[in-house]
Amino acid sequence: MPILQQFSLPDSLDDLNVPEGTESGFFIAFLASEDPATRNPWCPDVVAALPVLKKTFSAESTPVVAFVEVGQKPEWRDPNNVFRIKWNINSVPTLARYEKVGGKMQEVGRLVEGEILDDVRLQKLGAS
Repeated sequence: MPILQQFSLPDSLDDLNVPEGTESGFFIAFLASEDPATRNPWCPDVVAALPVLKKTFSAESTPVVAFVEVGQKPEWRDPNNVFRIKWNINSVPTLARYEKVGGKMQEVGRLVEGEILDDVRLQKLGAS
């Protein structure tokens, strides 16, 4: 299945182990965590982007994406949040593309917030 709901993100990009066969394009969607009261992500931008992400990555022929939750709102707002410091994620949702370049995994593109809703940008990133 192209959407990985349970993905263990390592401490750094250097330690990123992607599923076999995805070295030419692996995506991580950094998303707000589910609010226990509403059972939806606490961020409205994530709520808007989720249907697009799910539709884009639902076909077997699409690249693999890992959905990674960045925490509840207080955790996310902490300037020392691990995703901010180690992954340079400053907005949710963020969709980042990673590829092996010269034998080393690197980020090669990203879309942030409303950019994910733009079909042209999403296709340019190579997600569809």
